[in-house]
Amino acid sequence: MTDNNHPITPPIELLRRLREEAPKCPDQGVITLEEWVAREVARQEWIATQAARWGADQELEACCELASQFNYDDYRYQDELRAARRPKPKSQAEKALASLDGVALPEEAWQAVSAALERLRELEKSND
Repeated sequence: MTDNNHPITPPIELLRRLREEAPKCPDQGVITLEEWVAREVARQEWIATQAARWGADQELEACCELASQFNYDDYRYQDELRAARRPKPKSQAEKALASLDGVALPEEAWQAVSAALERLRELEKSND
């Protein structure tokens, strides 16, 4: 049985909300038992993933709180800890630039594409 007093046990309200938000397959009429099981497994995996993320976020915040006790005047460490443990996914511009690494292009074309992608990166940052 789960220890419901553990600090990272998802609360019942969260689990209810996750069950409601879990992806549902559109009704396609009669399905086989195997199809139903596969759908249900996918839903349960989604719920488990979300609950694990919630628990990891709780742990991260507890670590940040503990770190703040050692650096009363400097909250920068909390931000660095969050950034290190929850990195943002690469932007479209960063992915595009990485995909061009090693691609042989004429110098003028490379400069034009690179400049456009750098501008896209700037625009992406301004939207954050």
